[in-house]
Amino acid sequence: MGWHFQHQSSPPTRAQTPLIAPVPPTSSPPTPQGHLFLDSLPWPFQNLLLVLWTLLNCGLGGSAQGPGEWTPWGSWSRCSSSCGRGVSVRSRRCIRFPGEDPCWGDSHEYRLCQLPDCPPGAVPFRDLQCALYNGRPVLGSQKTYRWVPFYGAPNQCDLNCLAEGHAFYHSFGRVLDGTTCSPGAQELCVAGRCLNTGCDGLLGSDAREDRCGHCGGANDSCLLVQRVFRDAGAFAGYWNVTLIPAGARHIRVAHRSRNHLALMGSDGRYVLNGDWVVSRPGTYEAMGTRVVYTRDASLEETLRAAGPTSHDLLLQVLLQEPNPGIEFEFWLPREHYGPFQAQVQALGWSLWQPQPRDMVRPPAPSAIPALVPLTSPPPTDPCPPCPDTRGRAHRLLHYCGSDFVFQARVLGRHRQDQETRYEVRVQLVYKNRSPLRAREYVWAPGHCPCPLLSPHREYLLAVRRLVSPDGTQDRLLLPHAGYARLWSPAEDSRARLAVRRCPL
Repeated sequence: MGWHFQHQSSPPTRAQTPLIAPVPPTSSPPTPQGHLFLDSLPWPFQNLLLVLWTLLNCGLGGSAQGPGEWTPWGSWSRCSSSCGRGVSVRSRRCIRFPGEDPCWGDSHEYRLCQLPDCPPGAVPFRDLQCALYNGRPVLGSQKTYRWVPFYGAPNQCDLNCLAEGHAFYHSFGRVLDGTTCSPGAQELCVAGRCLNTGCDGLLGSDAREDRCGHCGGANDSCLLVQRVFRDAGAFAGYWNVTLIPAGARHIRVAHRSRNHLALMGSDGRYVLNGDWVVSRPGTYEAMGTRVVYTRDASLEETLRAAGPTSHDLLLQVLLQEPNPGIEFEFWLPREHYGPFQAQVQALGWSLWQPQPRDMVRPPAPSAIPALVPLTSPPPTDPCPPCPDTRGRAHRLLHYCGSDFVFQARVLGRHRQDQETRYEVRVQLVYKNRSPLRAREYVWAPGHCPCPLLSPHREYLLAVRRLVSPDGTQDRLLLPHAGYARLWSPAEDSRARLAVRRCPL
């Protein structure tokens, strides 16, 4: 209602502030005669009548307007972790009078706190929380177990722990705030929810950096430089495409041809594809940023870098055939655009219609050395088609005969001797006869395994455990013509139905 309370130890005089000083209400105020009537009463009765009149006015005709008000934010708590990443929290309280709506907004705010990296060999936070229950009776019996994290349960922010040597897990409630949602993930668990971090450092925040690198910005402090370099060139060799100046962000270059993109630093040294040597696809450090270089079988070649660059980079193309066009773009701070334009024109290029010049006079066509790749991929023999493994009977056969059924994402594939090894991330477990780690190796016989798994795809796998007679090898084996299907909601339903028919 807008009242101001003051506690007095003695009755106030007329020159003092009364015990309750009312703000004029929205309804009609008391008449002058009413004031004269109050003034003629002793002060305790005046205050009592004012309180009764106020309560009556609020109860019969008054209504609160809008929500309550928040108290100021409290101070940030200590970090939830002693090393690495953790969470700090602060809170506030909602103050509202009867009839007012609740305050708008959150009562708690969480932010990321970054501490020095944990020492090598430190126990992960989730492992430590599971280990707290080692040797304690659970599940209503006196049996005790040793517990390790289990990542196959639906809620990533529950403390799901697997009993070592057993095929069951138990949920001990929520994990502590600041626990990573999954191994290697950037998201953290807070109050039972898996939250991303905004650029303002607050967990669950939607604040994102704009293309200029400003948190919550609107891309108005930088400009987009976007061109297509179409010069075909009169000779084979290195041709300048564009200068990428210091401060550039979100760099992207792409083309599709037998030509090769080359990148040179301001020190005159090539970052990749220099000196007639083809570099491997991968990530390269260059002038304060990381450049991701890709080239696939379709001859599409790309360069990407988040930036910002600390020094200038020179983008070139090593021509072997007519240039079909090289698309490039990057974002540049407004104050850098003028000097960039002047520098490009000083080098003899038109900003809008690039006219490249040879940076180093190329050798005569007859003297051009052949490109020397750093690694020549071995010729691959064509693999015969895999046998047909469709049908309900085949699915049940492998589900029931397997030791593990799980959903996994293939991280990589490596051919070793007469076997193929897949590195997978286990995401959802339907059946397991022993504990599974978050990352596992799955082995398949031969250089042409059936079925063949593709990296960066998700599959539903039915695999067996294979232990060598001397106990030195313990592997997960995907049999030839085994069961591996691309994961989908329909495949998930089939798995749940099949597991019901197969005992653990």
